[in-house]
Amino acid sequence: MSHTETAPVQQFRPMSIADYDASLALWTNTAGVRLRDADSRENVEKYLSRNPDLSFVAEADGKIVGTIMAGHDGKRGYIQHLSVAAPYRRQGIASRLVSLCLDALKSEGILKSHLMVLIDNQTAQQFWTALGWQRRRDIDLYSFINGAGENA
Repeated sequence: MSHTETAPVQQFRPMSIADYDASLALWTNTAGVRLRDADSRENVEKYLSRNPDLSFVAEADGKIVGTIMAGHDGKRGYIQHLSVAAPYRRQGIASRLVSLCLDALKSEGILKSHLMVLIDNQTAQQFWTALGWQRRRDIDLYSFINGAGENA
């Protein structure tokens, strides 16, 4: 295999806390993914425990090359941290990860999901629009930090 070729993705599987370090490295190197204190190992472990089998990774040659996290509040699903390593993009990996999440959420009875995209992330906006997601213009997002630092 030449240096410009990538190994094919061999498996998509549910994310576990054992995937944290590799996932964090991928997120850190993905433009448009903003990490916060909420993305600590402890918090991701709580999130995965609260939302079992809703988050996924893609692996090639035993290495994580894609991630997506999902959870729900009993009514709506929430997608975050969709990331694919640059050499693996445009192979359908992100679309497959989204499909896995939506199928898993549907099996939990969750039919509508939301996600947040940074305003300046044109690539993500185009991706989600191409998948049929609709940008909401009828609501504003408000956040409140309850006793933690501003990077919560």
